[in-house]
Amino acid sequence: MALRIREKLRLLYNGNSRRAHQFRYALLAFDLITIGFLIISSFVHTGHNEVIDALIGVFLMLDFAARLWIAANPWRSLATPYGIADVLVILSLLAPMVGEGLAFLRIARLMRLFRSYQLLRRLRTDFSWFARHEQSIIASLNLFVFVFVATAVVYETQHYSNPGIRHYGDALYFTVTTLTTTGFGDVTLVGPWGRALSIVIMIFGVSMFLRLVQVLMRPTKVEHKCPVCGLKRHDHDAVHCKACGTILNIEDEGAA
Repeated sequence: MALRIREKLRLLYNGNSRRAHQFRYALLAFDLITIGFLIISSFVHTGHNEVIDALIGVFLMLDFAARLWIAANPWRSLATPYGIADVLVILSLLAPMVGEGLAFLRIARLMRLFRSYQLLRRLRTDFSWFARHEQSIIASLNLFVFVFVATAVVYETQHYSNPGIRHYGDALYFTVTTLTTTGFGDVTLVGPWGRALSIVIMIFGVSMFLRLVQVLMRPTKVEHKCPVCGLKRHDHDAVHCKACGTILNIEDEGAA
């Protein structure tokens, strides 16, 4: 019985059937809704937040347990950065005293979903707009994740000792002004660790921001690996690989 359930879960998470695709899109929709709630609830506190957090935490724990159960090497999956982030997020939702700021790490899970080969392939197939703008979407997502994870770290490490960081709004304001090198100076991080965190935000944040600008400014390409030389990025209307001249068969909206 257990083996049968495990096989059904494996087909849902990793299979290519229509039901499996619908299941993964449902998980993606849940991720987006959860991320939106975690961000909004960090700024607006109500008496129901802890109850909703606990319900989300239970669902995420079941989802995480199912992923570990069907994994070929559960311990390796658990030890990945995404596995560790999932554990921290589940703990923060089920036990609020662990730190509400850790719930922002839930956003990092979206990166794993978008970098899943099967999901990327499905998104390219189902949405031509995604195929055309995939690099821009991934770069924007990376920057988005960095901003909110950095905001969570700033808030958790500063709000007890820094009068300038009273809530998430202050932390987000500092992160964005530091990342864009605006540097108004009205909010600064205190202590040597605060200065070190500011340096990290400037170095990595600016790098991701410039990466996004680079992707947006350069001509759009399509991902299609050349079977001979392996070149992956080509013009949408390319017939031959510009590196080795091999005839390509790039699918587009007009492909039969």
